[in-house]
Amino acid sequence: MKFGPLDIDGAQGAILAHSATTPEGRIKKGRRLSASDIGKLKRANVTSVIAARLDDGDVVEDEAAALVAKAVVGDHGRVAEAFTGRANVYATTAGVLRVDRDRLIALNRIDEGLTVATLAPFARVEAGQMIATIKIITFALDRAIVDQAIELAGGDGGPLISVASFEPHRVALVLTDLPGTKASVLDKRIKAIGDRVESAGSQVIAHKTVPHSRASVQAAVREMRAQNADPILIFGASAIVDRDDVIPGGVADAGGEIVHLGMPVDPGNLLMLGRHQGATVIGVPSCASSPKINGLDWVLERTLAGLDVTADDVTAMAAGGLLMEIATRPQPRAKSNAAEADNAGRQAPRIAAVVLASGRSTRMGRANKLLEKFRDRTLVRHVAEAALGSSATKTIVVTGHQEELVRAALDDLPVEFAANPNFANGLSTSLATGISILTGELDGAIILLGDMPLITPELIDQLIAAFAPHDGRSICVPYRNGRRGNPVLWGSAFFPELAQLSGDTGARHIIAENADAIAEVDVATDAIFADVDTPEALAALRSGN
Repeated sequence: MKFGPLDIDGAQGAILAHSATTPEGRIKKGRRLSASDIGKLKRANVTSVIAARLDDGDVVEDEAAALVAKAVVGDHGRVAEAFTGRANVYATTAGVLRVDRDRLIALNRIDEGLTVATLAPFARVEAGQMIATIKIITFALDRAIVDQAIELAGGDGGPLISVASFEPHRVALVLTDLPGTKASVLDKRIKAIGDRVESAGSQVIAHKTVPHSRASVQAAVREMRAQNADPILIFGASAIVDRDDVIPGGVADAGGEIVHLGMPVDPGNLLMLGRHQGATVIGVPSCASSPKINGLDWVLERTLAGLDVTADDVTAMAAGGLLMEIATRPQPRAKSNAAEADNAGRQAPRIAAVVLASGRSTRMGRANKLLEKFRDRTLVRHVAEAALGSSATKTIVVTGHQEELVRAALDDLPVEFAANPNFANGLSTSLATGISILTGELDGAIILLGDMPLITPELIDQLIAAFAPHDGRSICVPYRNGRRGNPVLWGSAFFPELAQLSGDTGARHIIAENADAIAEVDVATDAIFADVDTPEALAALRSGN
């Protein structure tokens, strides 16, 4: 790749390094300059630009990011479409993140233009949470660098990044009691442990309170193991301070072993890790009465994700083991507003697909164009299936003209319907109808026209990948050879304005008024222009012209 100033007459096809503003509009950085772009720059008296021109052996940034991302990700990781040289990876299940730290560091040392960042090894993750991001710093990488990264990621050591998913476990809780212990204290401990276990998809199948003695612990461990409990948690009335103390002594007396006593994590130092007949036994530190994260969480989460925890694993928790300021563990199926704010931009975007299918097809004659067949399926079904095949969270079809027939064409698909009683008043009423039923949990919506059957799930995902409101990309618009097409993705900040639209003008004026929020997404297909309004357009579509 050659990077630097280029004379404007020789810049066509090069990648613009810095955005340029002309009286005819802004040309954003990262754009491959077209003949039209060159004309705009010349008319603005621009004589040279800073740009990159790729060599034959170069891999463009998006392709390089996608190739590396797919190579490094293993179980329960989903790679989003790459955009501006970045491919984000999201967890597809709740669990614990596994990272091959040494190979990850080696990968980042291959070339300064290639970066791969992850969450901390063994971090707890939820479905939809971002777990890694691959960013190509330069506009392209040499093919040899990409090949080296793929080879390193595909070694015998397994995937660099994967998620160990939480598995249902039969958890038992034993509490020991000393004279004078309040019932409210025991109740608090039962709830704290129950919340932790349930949040990871398991259940406490039994809990029992026994006297604080070795004999009582011994009997309780054997009883719980006989019920196929694994793991067995023992919450003592007094802290564990020695291998011969009550709880470790009772476990040993039951025929178990103490794997490790204590851990370099605070709070949580006084945790005990043991085994009994193949089951994990954990002596719970007293700090686990609080929902704040402590050493028990680190051991319990790995255990419930099916990972074996060894003495070496416990001692390796020292780095990062000072947890005094870490927040409260979210309760099952609930998050605080603060937690939601902290995760902004770190979750897979929740995008609804809204298919506009209410028009009267006046230019089509008597036929309803949406119900015309193309490749053995109706036009509207092509669009709905593309939305369902994408990473969109839900698909909503807005109906109006011949509503029952449109519903019948899609009745076996998992879509939601929204009826527009004002469909005769124009396209904007259908857009407003679809937007008005969207909930606050969504980050945005992609608006699809029901008469564009060549739209694919991959194209929809390309627009979703470009969506990043925190980076100023709230409206994602597809472009091909300098022309704007459909569909368009809108951030939720524009929902109120879209819901107030009327007439048949669409939302062009909102796009024009928010140039700084637009991401121009270059696509490799003319499908973004292929709508069917007339019998002639339908005939051309069927003939492949």
